[in-house]
Amino acid sequence: MKWLLGGLVLIAMSILLRRVLRLSAPATARLAGLPPLPAEQHAVYQPIAQEVETNASILGISLNDAFEERDASRLDMAWHMVQLSAGEWARMAEIVTALLDAMSKQLARAPAVVSVGRIVSEHFKSQVMISSLRTYELLDQLAFRSQLRFQLRIRLLRRAVENLTKEFRRTYRYMEQTQDHSAEIWTRYDLYFHDFDLVAKEALLAFRSLLACLPPASLQDLSVEIRALVQRGVRARAIPAGR
Repeated sequence: MKWLLGGLVLIAMSILLRRVLRLSAPATARLAGLPPLPAEQHAVYQPIAQEVETNASILGISLNDAFEERDASRLDMAWHMVQLSAGEWARMAEIVTALLDAMSKQLARAPAVVSVGRIVSEHFKSQVMISSLRTYELLDQLAFRSQLRFQLRIRLLRRAVENLTKEFRRTYRYMEQTQDHSAEIWTRYDLYFHDFDLVAKEALLAFRSLLACLPPASLQDLSVEIRALVQRGVRARAIPAGR
């Protein structure tokens, strides 16, 4: 009996650690396992990667704090943390969307783009993502040109950001109106953030793939656009939340 109890405790701890460290996210593992970029490409990639990862970390911490306050039955503070999370979510959605738009504009200059792995529905948890990925998986199998497949990926990720943001806001407004703190509502936040974080990492993977295929002139143009995007994000974060 003791060994059974000990086994259950170990399983529970492993699940918790996987959730905290997000080791179950395949895009995280692929990003960590990629070889270093050449210096010129790294100079373009690193600022936006750091911005996306910083936003994701802040959002994750805010939501985690909200869960902890909910678990401690401090519902007013839990709602306050959800409000903070909503602002961080909006900033992250804006920067990931802008990154995807920048990639779309440069795609015509890269005749062949090699993507790192496929995006599959099994890696996601929310129903909105699982449903939308079914169509994408079919189209991805039918697309033979690498540029077309990459274009489909960018469209999928942009739509994913829009849909997940819409569902997050819908849940947020419902909680605001009803003060419903049921397990179902909090589970939605958990699933939406898991998928949103994964979408952001898939966007970074796509960006790395595109950088490797762009000619030097396009790389310079993209560098200017990314620098402006990062600077705009930093300025937005510097503005107090109440203003």
